[in-house]
Amino acid sequence: MRLLTLLLITTSLVSADDHFDFQPYTYKAEVLSVYDADTVTLNIDLGLNVHTKQKLRLYGINAPEVRGVERTEGLKSRNALREWIPVGSTLIVRTHKDKQGKYGRYVGTLYRKNSKGRLVDLNKQLVQQGYAKFHDYD
Repeated sequence: MRLLTLLLITTSLVSADDHFDFQPYTYKAEVLSVYDADTVTLNIDLGLNVHTKQKLRLYGINAPEVRGVERTEGLKSRNALREWIPVGSTLIVRTHKDKQGKYGRYVGTLYRKNSKGRLVDLNKQLVQQGYAKFHDYD
């Protein structure tokens, strides 16, 4: 009987959680720097007054480099992103499985509110406006 009661309580707790719009790897962040159009440094708010400074690679895209033969296009792409998210601005970041890429950067998607108050996926916007290309790193 105790096992049945425990199962019923556990099941009801799990069912209650299904009603929440819970995204476990979504954070509020402040922009500290934009290196290029697919690498930013953020001060990420983890909640409970805990913050972490992290370099983040934008998930699923590849932008031109700001050095070498791609420099001209890379600077255009970087400057567009800097215009959208200037240093000190606040945005939402969703990290993907909280894993780090091969260069030790966390991988994530950036979101900011547009003039209508809706969240805009900046990774997709970079691609849509020709500043980056979709790329699968998995």
